[in-house]
Amino acid sequence: MKLVLVINTLEKGGAERVLSSLGNSLSNREYEVTIVCLNTAVPGYPITEKVKVISLLDRKNKDTGFQRIRYAALTGIRFSKFLRSAKPDFVISFMTSANLWTGTCCLLLNIPYAVSERTTPDHTLKCFNALMKRFSYFIYKHSRAIVTPAKGIEDCMKSYPSFNRLNNYKVIRNPIFDFKTVHAGQVHSRNYILGVGRLSEVKGFDLLIMAFNNLRHLDIDLLIVGEGAVRQSLCKLISDLDLQDRVILTGAKDNLRSYYEQAEVFVLPSRNEGYPNALIEAMSLGCACVAFDCEFGPSEIIVNEINGVLIANQNIAMLSQGILKILNDPVYQHKLKNRARLIRQNNDLEVISSQWEDLILFNS
Repeated sequence: MKLVLVINTLEKGGAERVLSSLGNSLSNREYEVTIVCLNTAVPGYPITEKVKVISLLDRKNKDTGFQRIRYAALTGIRFSKFLRSAKPDFVISFMTSANLWTGTCCLLLNIPYAVSERTTPDHTLKCFNALMKRFSYFIYKHSRAIVTPAKGIEDCMKSYPSFNRLNNYKVIRNPIFDFKTVHAGQVHSRNYILGVGRLSEVKGFDLLIMAFNNLRHLDIDLLIVGEGAVRQSLCKLISDLDLQDRVILTGAKDNLRSYYEQAEVFVLPSRNEGYPNALIEAMSLGCACVAFDCEFGPSEIIVNEINGVLIANQNIAMLSQGILKILNDPVYQHKLKNRARLIRQNNDLEVISSQWEDLILFNS
């Protein structure tokens, strides 16, 4: 059976990681898998040799009005040409722009497809004008399913006029990424609190640094693993708080397993999420986890004070208190770690791949 997975690029990111893992897993189930990227990018995650990857465009020029029209025309022409030639049995797309291109081309060619929203639609569908919202509704209505990783994303979509009438929503959680290798030895010479993610405002690492500043009397450091646009502003905050020797921005790391396993506490300080991969990775490797109860995902992953700790969104004082409680109570910390590992029962890659396979084969 021929499958096509569609996404904007395969650069490092949550949706890209999930799609790469899904493509690899389905190819191991004897599906013929092709990943189509709307724009060229070097894959940020391992792709098995059995999965074919193609790019439709290499967008190097600035997106002027003329260039946007040109890119749109080329995308439609090249994607349609590819689908006619490949003759896939089913197409799955991730992220709003890829969803709209996939739905348009698949409807014209009578190919069954599913779309997937991976983050809050308040930043995508809600920002469209009335015409684009109607068009999106039409594309999503005719998909086999609108897949979301969190029920909260579905509920948010249903708050928009007309989208609440759709009955083809389906929740399929993100799978846990399988880190194959372990770092040799200690990743840091002292005990540490860990944050992982892209250095962007939405990930809230400034909030985590301020919460850590309330704990500066403790004999522990803060490691933030990731890279991104707000590195400079985070460095300034660290300097202003005189935490240069206590807060380390490690940069991006390909293998995070040992960072998770050796951390005293993992913190997810995001202002909003879709379904946080870093949180489920940390839990699966036995981290005691603290997360802001942001939209969306943490409240569907953590049962408060059972397998982790939920904190009122962006409440820095409560975040400090939540971290401190774990550090001061080894029995409580041990309980959270043991319960956290149970997330593998529902988020294992094979479990999630089977759910996608059920969707693919439904009415096939």
